[in-house]
Amino acid sequence: MLQSSESEQRSPTMAPIDENSHADDHEREAANVFLLNITLIGCILMAYFIRERKIYSLPESAAYLIVGIVIGLIAKFGLNDDSLFVFQPELFFFLMLPPIIFEAGYSLERKRFFENFGAILLYAMFGTLISTFVVGYLTFYAGKLGLVGGVDTTSPMEALVFGALISAVDPVATLSIMGSPELQCNQLLYSLIMGESVLNDAIAIVLFNTFRKYYDESNDSDGILPKSSNIKLVPMLVEFIVTSFLSICIGVILGLLCSFIYKHTQLSAYHNLEMSLLFLFCYGCYSSAEAMGLSGIMALFFNGIVLRHYNSYNLSKTANITAEEIFGTLATISETLVYLYMGTAVSFGNYSSWHLMFPIFALLFCVIGRAFNILPLSFFANLSRKGGRGSKKITWQMQTVLWFAGLRGAIAYALSINMPGPNKDNYVATTLFICISTTIFCGGYTERVLTAMGMKTREISDDNDNDECDDDDALSDFIAYSPLAAELVNDISSSVNVGVKGAWYEFDNNHLKPLFGGEINHDLRYRTLRQSSDMIDPHDDHMELCIENPSNTRTNLARKGMLELEEVQK
Repeated sequence: MLQSSESEQRSPTMAPIDENSHADDHEREAANVFLLNITLIGCILMAYFIRERKIYSLPESAAYLIVGIVIGLIAKFGLNDDSLFVFQPELFFFLMLPPIIFEAGYSLERKRFFENFGAILLYAMFGTLISTFVVGYLTFYAGKLGLVGGVDTTSPMEALVFGALISAVDPVATLSIMGSPELQCNQLLYSLIMGESVLNDAIAIVLFNTFRKYYDESNDSDGILPKSSNIKLVPMLVEFIVTSFLSICIGVILGLLCSFIYKHTQLSAYHNLEMSLLFLFCYGCYSSAEAMGLSGIMALFFNGIVLRHYNSYNLSKTANITAEEIFGTLATISETLVYLYMGTAVSFGNYSSWHLMFPIFALLFCVIGRAFNILPLSFFANLSRKGGRGSKKITWQMQTVLWFAGLRGAIAYALSINMPGPNKDNYVATTLFICISTTIFCGGYTERVLTAMGMKTREISDDNDNDECDDDDALSDFIAYSPLAAELVNDISSSVNVGVKGAWYEFDNNHLKPLFGGEINHDLRYRTLRQSSDMIDPHDDHMELCIENPSNTRTNLARKGMLELEEVQK
């Protein structure tokens, strides 16, 4: 008995479970989630009202921000538990951001994107680099001159990290207005802004992570103050380029693997498995790239492009419609949540070390950096654009809208949460100020700027993408009724790889699509004929000489064929 009592005394006792406390916590969390759900419902209805009433002065993203600010104030002073309303960067990057990026790649107008890929790449890659260094060094020297406070003046590395994160443009407000059908925005302009925004976000994140890594490595042993040693620009840029390239490779490889699986299986017979595997491949692409230290955004964007190009033909009709609608729905909810959380961050920010002049100067530096980005690079982009069909010049009006559309958004703010160094709170508050002010102001004035620059009316040839179908009809008539048809097609079809574009069409059509899926174009020679016609001007000064020269049979035949094709099109 004695031993038994001693053992009972030595044995650990379990604390009683407070069931009432557990129930209270559950109810509190349920009430927070219910409040968030009601807020989302209100935001969706507000978006419907804005679109229905065509309120261009208040973009949807700006409305979400305002609602978020109000909700944040209520949570700050009216609720005891405000954990649900605090912005969590990891939640943003792994839950909210992937649907937005994948939907952008999956629903991308690939034809316009790749037609203008050179200019888009100039703006997104070289423009982001230019903006990063302009904003970074202006911030550093403004701190050295005493114009702003809360900036490290011993080394420009901290300022460059800030320049990288604030160079992430997020023109959601502008694109939502420019995409309105009734405005009939210039499609070249829309394609440039849309393409730049997606690639720019990925590149800005890679730059931020690269610069932050070198910033951490340059710290003193105490890990607080960075050394004023020379910045290793060349290794940083090399790492940036390698990371970007490998991220694209990951997205393309996983997209091809997914397409191969769907192409050579009967998954389309099981719709639930079909959709489940597609979702898992999307998140697997993003997470695998992030786990390797690469850019999940860049990998996922190109993964979406590849899946749309190949795998959409492997899906059942039901899955095709479902995938497009579900990805669009998830992207809409994620964007709404992102801007709501940015609005609530106004109430929960730490402003104790915020220097009031810094956001004003930083906003000015962003405007200057955007100008150094758009104007010179547009000049170089126009050097390779002949101004003809499919290769129009980027006019100064378009450049003005491109400069004005450089809004900062959720990605810049999420990156600022991970800002290193003792001045983090100052950078976070400044970034939030820039994101809110540009979203509300630039987004609200987008329609007026489009009107002032004459960018609201598209030309007839750009009105829609049915030009290709119309041309195909004309080509069919030409092939069917022209006496020159047989000889002309046989002559040109032997040169199907007209330039890089023609070679890619042939390789994709003959080798990749049979393996991974896609619509195989058996009339590729018609497309080649159209490409050849773009290279031939039937009205040039040497036309008559070529026709009169019987030795130049191929050129003579092609030019006569193009003249007849022109008559058919009329």
